[in-house]
Amino acid sequence: MLEFWTSFLSLRLPTIQEGWQSQYQPGLAWWPSLLAGLLLLGPVLLVLRAWWLRDEYDVEALLKEEQQQDVHRALTAAEKRTVGEIVPVLLGRSDRFPAADLWAGILFALCGYFAAWASPLAQGALSFLLITLIAGIFGWFCSRKLPALRRLFVAPWRLQEMAEEQAFQEFYRHDLHRTEAATGVLLFVSLFERRVVVLGDEGIDEVMEEGAWDQVHQSLLQAIREDRLPEGLVAAVEQIGETLAESFPWKEGDRNEVPDRLIVRNH
Repeated sequence: MLEFWTSFLSLRLPTIQEGWQSQYQPGLAWWPSLLAGLLLLGPVLLVLRAWWLRDEYDVEALLKEEQQQDVHRALTAAEKRTVGEIVPVLLGRSDRFPAADLWAGILFALCGYFAAWASPLAQGALSFLLITLIAGIFGWFCSRKLPALRRLFVAPWRLQEMAEEQAFQEFYRHDLHRTEAATGVLLFVSLFERRVVVLGDEGIDEVMEEGAWDQVHQSLLQAIREDRLPEGLVAAVEQIGETLAESFPWKEGDRNEVPDRLIVRNH
């Protein structure tokens, strides 16, 4: 058995360049080296792009303490005009998406393998194995650390699904379903998924027209795309407050059933 594995690891796999050279076409032997370089350059560029965009998924980097206070002031002002209860929630992500890390590792491993196959430098099975393994681990690790890279391996429908599921959890976590007149509203933003969800309780849904929150949704998404998250949150809270004030104006004796606060979490 030991002799078998020793023989296997000592195998020398032919490369593309050797195939061309064996057919006496030296003028074409340059393109496998170019292919190998491109196979390595592609993943490197993806990692560099993800590193450059890393702050776009960090709530603490996008929303400083002073800007959080601006949102809180807008929230307090909005709730003075309505009996509705508004809770804005900003998350770095709604789900970990571990399968995306695995897919990233597989892609990087394949790129490493084919780059080694195209290159004349890889001389045996052990070299191919090591290059593939190192490339796969590198891709998996980078995906775990860089959200912009991980997001490339998650389907849009999955992003939407997990954002909506987390929004429902946040709605009940912050007791928006327990208000006396069922007038709780959740403004939910998840940066990794790039999704905005506005959820109103039964008392609001019975009165509000379908699509009442579409403008809030679109405006806030546009603000995120333009790197204006703090301003977008303030505007969204103000829009929700104005909409609620029309159908659910403040009444004498109204009490604050849910604390006025902005929920911010990276995870």
